[in-house]
Amino acid sequence: MTDQSKLEKLFRQHYRQMYRLATILLHDDAESKDVVHDIFAHLLDDSKDLKEETAEHYLLTSVRNRCLNMIRSRKIQERVEHLYLLDLDTTILPTERLDEELKALQQGIAQLDPPICQDIIIQHYRNGVTFKEIAIRQDVSETTVYKHLRRALNQLRTHLKNK
Repeated sequence: MTDQSKLEKLFRQHYRQMYRLATILLHDDAESKDVVHDIFAHLLDDSKDLKEETAEHYLLTSVRNRCLNMIRSRKIQERVEHLYLLDLDTTILPTERLDEELKALQQGIAQLDPPICQDIIIQHYRNGVTFKEIAIRQDVSETTVYKHLRRALNQLRTHLKNK
């Protein structure tokens, strides 16, 4: 939309409604303003012309879609951060019964199900291989590596608590 006067008119007519919808979905004023401003910036660069009767629907749908994309990316980022913290918080400290605990740990690793969990634990903790390298070797995504690692660690915790 290259006509700035039409864009200004749309901005004045629909900004409050678009901002309100974004705020309801995102619960963040700054992100809501960014979403609405991004939509108008896109319209400024876009060459297609909006029709008066469909402009409101187009603008509100654009706000909804961009907000849902932001929420989705937020959730993915939070999951990755949580899994990264899980990786940092999984050290098993030896006690005075080191031999017994090492045997119990080795038994637990040998009993991991599915076998890919055992491979990931060994590659990461014994061989020092990064998650990215494991993902490439196993031909899976890094998220899959994190999920298998979490499953393996939960199984090991359960096994060690029972011993």
